[in-house]
Amino acid sequence: MARNQELSEFLRRCRARISPESAGLPQRGAYRRVPGLRREEVAQLAGVSTDYYTRLEQGRQISPSPSVLEAVAAALRLDDAERAHLSDLVRPQTGRVRRAPPVVQRVRPGLRRFLDSFTDQAGFILGRRGDVLATNHLCRVLMADFDAMPFRERNLTRWIILDPAARELYMDWEQIASEMTAILRLDAGRHPDDTRTAELVGELSMKSDHFRRWWADHKVLDRTFGHKRFRHPVVGPVSIDYQAFTMPGEDDQTLFLYLPAQDQASQDAWRLLASWSADPATGGAGADNAVPTDRSTS
Repeated sequence: MARNQELSEFLRRCRARISPESAGLPQRGAYRRVPGLRREEVAQLAGVSTDYYTRLEQGRQISPSPSVLEAVAAALRLDDAERAHLSDLVRPQTGRVRRAPPVVQRVRPGLRRFLDSFTDQAGFILGRRGDVLATNHLCRVLMADFDAMPFRERNLTRWIILDPAARELYMDWEQIASEMTAILRLDAGRHPDDTRTAELVGELSMKSDHFRRWWADHKVLDRTFGHKRFRHPVVGPVSIDYQAFTMPGEDDQTLFLYLPAQDQASQDAWRLLASWSADPATGGAGADNAVPTDRSTS
């Protein structure tokens, strides 16, 4: 009988990170063979039998009810992204996994015009697995000209982890790159049969020791809002605040808007970046780098 290996590894990782003390359980002996909670302790906290939880963690083909799934999630102290990931992983698997053909994602013309209307904010739209579907001018100046990259390389996670320029740009590169790995893991759980996701994970695993380690951690993360610090080659250090918006009618497309943080140094650097990029004499990004209206990605 086929086992759900992704589910098994995810539950084991979640169980290992919780100490008995933090879960309010008494210590039973000084020596513990496993880090974190034992299976029977998770079962106790979730109100299910040890045998049932063991079969669930082993990835056997069982279908827990929503109430049982919620109880297990509470026992393991999962956050919203982890709960969503757990729900994705327990979906019934139908025999042999068959990779689905790539799904071509396109940005609606109206949405592209909306993105280009943000002249004081850097904006971009991501699709599945972090593919860069569209960017505006200031995004290309701040980060990279994804439109000039080969088709298969227009992926934010790939760029951040593999491109040396990204490592120089992000002041907190290791944190950002590990978070992007966790975001990719969440997306992979939603679309387990996606061919391009499997190819991307395979490429990053071959080329990056960091990625292999982060991927093995089975951490998941969703994108909402946050703060990033850049070291731009032209304007120097600049901090930004960002917001993420899921597009109505396009559940797999997310709009990101970056604006400068409220400190004076970031505000000044942002104004300098905008004025530098608008000056044709700089030879920097300009109108020639506008995103083609008929471009698509998968």
